[in-house]
Amino acid sequence: MVTPLAQAAPSLAGPSALTKNGVALALDEVPRLEPDAFRGHCLGAMDSGARLSALFVATVEEEPELFAVLTDDTVGQLAVMRGRIQSGGYTALSAEAPQAQAFEREIFELHGIRPEGHPWLKPLRRHLALEKGSPSPPPAHPFFRVEGPGIHEVAVGPVHAGVIEPGHFRFQCCGEEVVTLEIHLGYQHRGAEALLLGASPARRLVIAETLAGDTSVGHATAYAMALEALAELEVPARGHFVRAIGLELERLANHAGDMGALAGDVGYLPAASYFGRLRGEFLNLSLELCGNRFGRSLVQVGGVRFDLEPRQIEGFLGRLSKAAEHVDETAAMMFDTPSVLSRFERTGVVSREVADRLGLVGPAARAAGCPRDVRKDHPVGAWSEVSAETATFETGDVLARGRVRWLECQSSVEAIKRLVHGLPAGPVSVRAEKLQPRRIAVALTEGWRGEVAHVALTNAEGGLAAYKIIDPSFHNWFGLAFAMRGNQISDFPLCNKSFNLSYCGHDL
Repeated sequence: MVTPLAQAAPSLAGPSALTKNGVALALDEVPRLEPDAFRGHCLGAMDSGARLSALFVATVEEEPELFAVLTDDTVGQLAVMRGRIQSGGYTALSAEAPQAQAFEREIFELHGIRPEGHPWLKPLRRHLALEKGSPSPPPAHPFFRVEGPGIHEVAVGPVHAGVIEPGHFRFQCCGEEVVTLEIHLGYQHRGAEALLLGASPARRLVIAETLAGDTSVGHATAYAMALEALAELEVPARGHFVRAIGLELERLANHAGDMGALAGDVGYLPAASYFGRLRGEFLNLSLELCGNRFGRSLVQVGGVRFDLEPRQIEGFLGRLSKAAEHVDETAAMMFDTPSVLSRFERTGVVSREVADRLGLVGPAARAAGCPRDVRKDHPVGAWSEVSAETATFETGDVLARGRVRWLECQSSVEAIKRLVHGLPAGPVSVRAEKLQPRRIAVALTEGWRGEVAHVALTNAEGGLAAYKIIDPSFHNWFGLAFAMRGNQISDFPLCNKSFNLSYCGHDL
């Protein structure tokens, strides 16, 4: 199903195939553009307010092609286009559209296709010092350096204390003030997309659930939506509602944990302790729903594996309400404490202009005044009937990112209550069907960090030919680097926690 071009939003008007979230397109309906036309349309769409949800290379026929997914949140439309690649390269988008920078670095790293004119073309996940087979020692990673009086460099990681995943942070400082921060990841690179393509259908869902372990429901839902679109499968309404309940429980658990981590970073121990316990309450509700505290095994292609039985509902909602009440009491106490506010306010500011230019998503974007939220902008299933309020702030600082989480907890609790009370009758799943040949499907889900995007393509036989995954952290890590500019280096742990991005979700 393709929306007629005459109905395109102004930002997406032009030579592209228009669709909606979770709706498959025939590949033949996606125009194949020459490199200059592809680049011009992408840049024009972003200049007009569209976001770049995905940019990748896939080989469905004989030659590799560029694919782009552009998103207009104001009208709920997606534009899909593909472009030819000539002589192993193309003119980069990143110099004019910074939100493309990580996508294009990944393209060059994975396929050797050079985005000419990219201003920051350095390894995204691959570590030069770890490459093997070279007759001479490989060069070190080309970290950016600032020179001048009083400038010094601070290196943090990649190995950190505790159980945090590995990542390297290279600060250029003048005294205590951070001039620039460069974040180098890739230590968790598992080749997840290739692993998923090569796995059996039964194994693929397990891989999707572990792309970022704290976003199991978010990634599993996006994966299932993509395959359901390719199979033209209609999920029962009750299955959609149970998925949405699982997604909101995942959001509640992680937001409560993040607020506790923020409290711990400024030494406010009462809230750190209470939020840690409350995170466990929401995890235990997921356990009651599907037998796993992280929501694994809940989602399957065609619906869900578990249902919320009538006998469970009263106790389930009672525990939810009690935990929500304690969240509100603890958050109100924390955000009313002067010593906490003095550390949160005006720390790690990201303006709306920067958030838009970098293509930030989720709470990090909403804290800067960007109201994007897949649940309301691109609703599918239960979200077409049940609303989730979107909280935004304008200050873009640690305080805003913390308060957005608190308000989203309140919104998620109310959404779960409406979902439970409105559970439709009927089955929770249907049997999966064969995938249709030569199709492309884009599935977006509002994970707790922001937009989770899965793009799947089938070949002439109906098998998966390509699969692209974009975790919200892929969009947001550069935002953390910008947030630290002009801040004290001692504020880095606090800024880092206020974003709380995934290393493995970025590295895949």
